[in-house]
Amino acid sequence: MSEASPVGPHGYSAEKQALMSRLRRVEGQIRGLQRMVDEDTYCIDILTQISAAKSALHAVAVGLLEDHLRHCVVDAAAQGDVEPKIKEATAAIARLVKS
Repeated sequence: MSEASPVGPHGYSAEKQALMSRLRRVEGQIRGLQRMVDEDTYCIDILTQISAAKSALHAVAVGLLEDHLRHCVVDAAAQGDVEPKIKEATAAIARLVKS
């Protein structure tokens, strides 16, 4: 977490249950991957499932980023202090693109 992280409701708060549900599905996919390795599943099948898990986690990240832009960045702009939030969002996008 960055030092500029505010405490309180975040942009994703309204959709927290849906977000938690998606993360539980990703968690299930990871457990499935562990099971596949334990059961000596064919490597290409494991790689296919890794790709699916990465895509699911990426979708969660993009959704959180959108919520951040709609909530945190818009609020900062309304208060006239948007530059730190833009830098923060840009850094987050750079990390997502790199991964």
